[in-house]
Amino acid sequence: MRGDQSSQLFNHRAARGFLSLDGLRAAVEVGEVATVMLAIPDMLGRLKGKRLDARVFLERMLSGAEACAYLLATDVDMNPVPGYCLTGWDQGYGDLSVIPDESTIRVLSYLPGTVLVHADLAHPDGELVSVAPRHMLRVQLERLQARGLQVCAGWESEFVLYEGTAPQARAARYRRLRPVSPHNLDYALDHPPQLSDFFQHLEDALHGAGTPPESVKTEGAPGQVEVTFPYGPALPACDSYTVYKHAVRHIAQRRGMTPTFMAAPAARVGSGLHLHLSLWSGERNAFAARFGETDLPETMRQSLAGLLSGLPHMAPLYAPTPNSYKRFAPHSFAPTRFTWGHDNRTCAVRITGHAEGRHLEIRLPGADANPYLALAAALAAIHHGLTTEPELPPHTTGDAYQARDALPVPRDLGEALADFDDSKIAQNAFGAAAVRHYAHSTQHEIDAHRKRVTDTELERGFLRA
Repeated sequence: MRGDQSSQLFNHRAARGFLSLDGLRAAVEVGEVATVMLAIPDMLGRLKGKRLDARVFLERMLSGAEACAYLLATDVDMNPVPGYCLTGWDQGYGDLSVIPDESTIRVLSYLPGTVLVHADLAHPDGELVSVAPRHMLRVQLERLQARGLQVCAGWESEFVLYEGTAPQARAARYRRLRPVSPHNLDYALDHPPQLSDFFQHLEDALHGAGTPPESVKTEGAPGQVEVTFPYGPALPACDSYTVYKHAVRHIAQRRGMTPTFMAAPAARVGSGLHLHLSLWSGERNAFAARFGETDLPETMRQSLAGLLSGLPHMAPLYAPTPNSYKRFAPHSFAPTRFTWGHDNRTCAVRITGHAEGRHLEIRLPGADANPYLALAAALAAIHHGLTTEPELPPHTTGDAYQARDALPVPRDLGEALADFDDSKIAQNAFGAAAVRHYAHSTQHEIDAHRKRVTDTELERGFLRA
């Protein structure tokens, strides 16, 4: 982030691609918009909702629509999962209110005549649903705002793009898929024509949707892409990320390709979702060094200490699947220990940027993370650091994979759940009900994988057991 952007960081609504409510009415009146996609992020960060006639939305649904409460109580395949307090068979799976956020009316240029509106979920009595990811993030933002701090965030997203459509990949049981590029094209500018065309179409779509990327590049693994977004207010940054994933999938399918946001889609391939953030007091970056300072600003020091002491207890919120933990491997550029350092990509938390652009890069979340929950976990850990002031361990120089004194990242989702389920830090931040909700979801994911016989088990045991 450049220093001359600081005064514009919290004024994102002027961005191209957004409509005011009056603007939407005018666009509907002249026939430019016919459909409103009313969307909520589910527990995985996927957009779920309904396509509504735009006139019906304006006439009847500005105060709220309805959707089944099971949207926050299913597994990855949208199967209802019993055992949640929010809803269940014993409660009849009733409706929740879907409250449009009128500040998020966004044109989707890749879906002509369509706008997307993010929404919040509320109980029939009007109380917002405490386990909804968007609300969980908002609560953490309010806790920091009460301390006079605003949050700026930006995402650095990786995914792998394969040849062939999703039905073709499914028919192949996701085996022997061909990446769109056959080898390492990291930082390359001579891309295959189909990849160049995809980039151009994606960039145009994101600009049109008010979600302009800062950069697009190929990464180190065959078919791997990295898209980086500029700094901005935290909640809109997450909303924009969900639109980006929606656009990637739509545009790839239209071009006969399939993206995956798995954290580890193949052996020795890892895709991350790096979080860049800083705290601001008014127009002053609380992480920026003042003239003549050599030590870390106190707010940054406490934030770092909070991240290193708090994030170990919240891994299911930024590494939510068994596959997430296969990304954490030595010398993979994904961290294996909770460390911090100056411009050190082997650490879990990296100090980067200059002057007013100085910020933290949190390298723990994988591509499969829900952005709202990953950011909420980071902010909860930072709040923990600001309020309890834990000791900050020394920074790591050199190879952080060799930092044997630092706490290791959980080896698997079961270990992560054990640290999360009874964590006082997590409960203080999110409340016991939210921790129970996501612990239940995590346990269901673990159980689902335990019942499956994998290819590796067959290869190692079929003829040898």
